[in-house]
Amino acid sequence: MPLPTDSADPQGIALFDLDGTLLAWDCQLLFCHRVLRRAPWRRFHLPVFLLMLPAAGILGAAGMKRVFLSYLWRMEPDELAAHARDFADELTFFPEVMERLETHRRRGDLLVLASASPEFYVREIGRRLGFDLSLGTPVETEPRMAFFPDLENHKGAAKVARLRTLMPERFQDGVLRRSHGYTDSSADLPMLAICEQATLVNPSTKLTELGAAKGWQVVRPTRPWRSKVERAWRMLALMAGLGRNPGRLGE
Repeated sequence: MPLPTDSADPQGIALFDLDGTLLAWDCQLLFCHRVLRRAPWRRFHLPVFLLMLPAAGILGAAGMKRVFLSYLWRMEPDELAAHARDFADELTFFPEVMERLETHRRRGDLLVLASASPEFYVREIGRRLGFDLSLGTPVETEPRMAFFPDLENHKGAAKVARLRTLMPERFQDGVLRRSHGYTDSSADLPMLAICEQATLVNPSTKLTELGAAKGWQVVRPTRPWRSKVERAWRMLALMAGLGRNPGRLGE
């Protein structure tokens, strides 16, 4: 997705995380569920993922993401793109956060979606929601998806580094001018550090305390689970491709 020209000079910049911020669930699980429901034989990734869990400390987040994506092994780029388009059109989002997004749009702000989820569907979600720039984890998908595909994990400080590369003229004294960041996760503290304002979405107790000290806003949309146990069960169902819609995307 091309970067808007500098001549547009937007009034401000709004940076939005995706998972847990614009919607309740981890999109990696939702996308996995969608694919496995249509191709159950791809559930082979489960024993592979579980087998590699003890090595998570060595492999790190990027390595485990490569392992998790093994369910897409040998998928053709066209098929992957079709899944991504349809997936983006199926999602529902937190109304409270969507209202904030629309407010920024009316102001003429530059809208940036910055996610750690795979970019092949982050861009489709950005297209649907009208973001000006959509950034996710770049994954090598050509000529077919590898068993453990190469990727560059777009998380934490990596989001900031990419923004500095794409829009260096928008930074002043290390901060994005007229910027507002949205996230649910402490992993995005590097991104919030370059924003003039910030809003936390359903933050943890620790992140809430940090936000209060910094004067950040907090919104708490209703999440579609009643307990941690229910959430964990439904996450497992998503990962295994079980149930028609355990994520309850319509909630």
